[in-house]
Amino acid sequence: MISDPSEPRSGRLAMWGNALLAGRVSPDDAAGAITGDDAAHRVRGLPGETAPVGLTLALGRLRGLGVTGWRVALPVPGHPLGLSGPAEFNARALEATEAAVGFGAPYGLVPEVSEAGPAGDRHVEVVWECLPVREAHPADVPSLGEAERELAEGLREATLVLSRLDVAASGPAAEAAIDAYRARAEAGRAALAPGYPPRAVRVLELAGRVGALVALALTSGHGGAVSASEMAARGEALRPVERVARRARVAAYNAYVEELERGR
Repeated sequence: MISDPSEPRSGRLAMWGNALLAGRVSPDDAAGAITGDDAAHRVRGLPGETAPVGLTLALGRLRGLGVTGWRVALPVPGHPLGLSGPAEFNARALEATEAAVGFGAPYGLVPEVSEAGPAGDRHVEVVWECLPVREAHPADVPSLGEAERELAEGLREATLVLSRLDVAASGPAAEAAIDAYRARAEAGRAALAPGYPPRAVRVLELAGRVGALVALALTSGHGGAVSASEMAARGEALRPVERVARRARVAAYNAYVEELERGR
């Protein structure tokens, strides 16, 4: 399974939740940034609440319960990236392919997304399920420095793999894909919230570039690999590169907590 390079909702929740915890944004601004273009976000299963509540109340309550930072998990089958248990939380996060994991208190949030309406006018609502998590180091998450070094090699490897598979790694289609990613970043979709170190911003941008190349390779009909078996070979060849990009994205979102841990 190759993940989509677009920004995960858990990334938005973690980075703006961290900005709120750092006093860089107001509760309402954080909730608005997390919601983005979606119609509404609510949190279900919050301790002390019998019904779903809004993000502003939920983030404040979780802060009161001891959450001092938020991490991101982006697991896929065979790679529990960012997870620390228990089994129930891991299973829910794997089904959603993402989760936000509290630091400082044993709570995590898994999104459940529902959509309605015709194409071009979709109504999207998100309910975050609050579940207990195990307080342990998350699985397979590199430091920001390690992620940056791995990405540099990953970008070279992606280019080599695409060339070997006769997939255009440059030219109009590739440039359009990269330009689309950069446009999203400039619009604030992939930019990190206030309080993140510049290195984390660089890592997230490069991870997005690598992810865009991988996505292009898997959706392009050009080049020599056009049969089902050859497309499967593309995916297998690019899986290690996608893994590096996904690890780096998690490291970038988790940079705030990495600095908290360093300061302990």
